[in-house]
This record gives sequence, structure tokens and C-alpha cells, in this order.
Amino acid sequence: MTTTKAYAAQSADTALGPYTIDRRDVGPHDVKFDILYCGVCHSDLHVAKNEWQGTHYPVVPGHEIVGRVTAVGAHVKKFKAGDLAGVGCLVDSCRDCDNCRKGLEQFCRNGSTGTYNAKDKHLGGFTYGGYSKEIVVDESFVLKVSEKLPLQAVAPLLCAGITTYSPLRHWKVGKGHQVAVVGLGGLGHMAVKFAASFGAEVTMLSSSPEKEKDAQRLGAHHFALTKDPAQINALKGRFDFIIDTVSAPHNYNDYLNMLNTDGVMICVGAPPTPSQIMAFSLIGGRKSLAGSLIGGLPETQEMLDYCAEHNIVSDVEMIAMKDINTAYERMLKGDVKYRFVIDMATLS
Repeated sequence: MTTTKAYAAQSADTALGPYTIDRRDVGPHDVKFDILYCGVCHSDLHVAKNEWQGTHYPVVPGHEIVGRVTAVGAHVKKFKAGDLAGVGCLVDSCRDCDNCRKGLEQFCRNGSTGTYNAKDKHLGGFTYGGYSKEIVVDESFVLKVSEKLPLQAVAPLLCAGITTYSPLRHWKVGKGHQVAVVGLGGLGHMAVKFAASFGAEVTMLSSSPEKEKDAQRLGAHHFALTKDPAQINALKGRFDFIIDTVSAPHNYNDYLNMLNTDGVMICVGAPPTPSQIMAFSLIGGRKSLAGSLIGGLPETQEMLDYCAEHNIVSDVEMIAMKDINTAYERMLKGDVKYRFVIDMATLS
């Protein structure tokens, strides 16, 4: 067991600050790597502030992790020292249930192990995430990262990327489909990039008129201001799919009315409070309201490979580790284009 520097929240109402954590020794199937960059996900803030309940303090967030391998176990086959590697939202699962065998580890029947704030099977206590200098993870949950792309812009693909890639692939979104994306943030900007890359006609739905030019730059074909009733009414029945990325409380019914017959609205944002759904919003058109949670390991690797082939990365703003609390405040205000990424070299 070794110690490493990290940043942790000690309670729901205190700022994150320096902390020292333990990492396990490298086992036969483990990969150890220095963390070079870690993306900042809205989930990090939810957990740090205990907004979803169940946070175990101290908590070290971070599940958009990329770095370079420093050591591997004797039985590791996919990685060697010097390789680039990534870890997303999961570091383990039961590996034996039907979902795990299908490569759907995110839906493990026996409970997958999150990268942070989950029971640590090796050291006891709870897992610590990517706001740290290094990490040790079983090879089966480590992803190959291409040398072709800027590494700091790859980091958010491990959550924001796969969270939007997975539902688009699951519902086979592509050429001929009308797709709307609700919210142009960390998730939304990736949803626009992927949907456009897959050949769909994409409309950005946003409450911020200043985001129209960015939406078009990212690949959106149309833009509608959700504060304008006339623009919203004009979209009634238009979309085959709506990807809702908003994590703040909002009215789902407003968007369900924009679905075409048999349309599907997919929630990937996670508001902290319940939402009321009018049955008539679904009945009148045989519409569906669905949810999606990241992706399994095979699909996440597929997504990373697709991004390397098509030169798709996240739009990022780099921050120092000491600025994480300010980044959380800005993230709550939507003041980031479009994902904060921590340069872990600044954690000293």
C-alpha cells in the first residue's frame, strides 16, 4: 500500500482541500498509472455536496481520468509501462451476472463499483477518484487511449462522452432522424457532436441565446430558445429523439410535446428533485420517456476508438487543482465551455 496526494471534501458544507489517501499495491491483474488530467463532472459536485445522499466522507471525486501507465501486474496483457490509459465511472463489477457478461457493467445486478464513493473491495472503506496523483485499477476496467488526440480533451469522454454516445447508439440514431439536445453544457456539447457525426439533423434547445453560435460550431443545424413560446410551439411533434442533458429541475412535459409519434426522450441529466410527468404527454403519440447511464466497458472503448478515428474530443477549460471550488461555483452558473479539466501536475 502506498500513499498519494489528493483533494477531498470532508463534509457537505466544506470546500475541497488537500488530503492524503492510500492506494493498493499493484496486484497480478492491476494497472497503475499517474493521473495527468481529470475532468470535472456535475456528479462530482452532487456527491461532494451529498445532494444524492449516501456520500461517505472524506470523498475524493473524479471519474474522467487519463494518464500514463507506470506499472502493471504479472498477468496484465493489454497494457505496459508508458502506455496511455483511462478510467471512467467504474472500477469493478461482479463480472458474473447477465448484464456484466453482456458488457453492461453499469447495470451490474450485484452492484458495480464506482470510481469514487463506493465500497472498496481491496482496502476496505470507500473508493477514491481522480482528484489524485495516481490510481490502481484492475485491467478489465482500464481503457486504451489513443496518442492521436490531446489528452486533456479526451478526459471528459470517459463520462460526458460515453453518457451521450451510449443512448445515441442504443436507439440507433443516425441519418434521417430529427434529434434535439436540451442544454448546451458538458453533456450537451458532446451530444451535439455525436448526433451530428452520426448523420442526424440536430437542433439545440437552450435558454441562453448567446449559445447559438457555439451550438452551430459544434455541429447543430438549428437552434431554438426555450424561453420563447413561439419557437417552442413551432417544434411540436418534430423530433424523433430528444437527449435531455439538464441536471437542474425543469419541466419534462414541455419537451415531450416536441416528440413525433413513437418519439423517445432520453434523460441523461440527473436533477436532484422528482419531476411530474403528465400522462397525456406520453399517450398522445405513443411517446416514450427513457433514461440512460454511461456505458459498459466494451462500448466505452468503442466510443474512444470512434473519437480517435473521427477527431472528436470535448471542449475544455483547464484549471489548477486549487481552483476546484471556484470551478464548482462556476459550473452551477453554467459558466464553462464546456468541461473543466484539472491539470493534475498542479496538485503538489
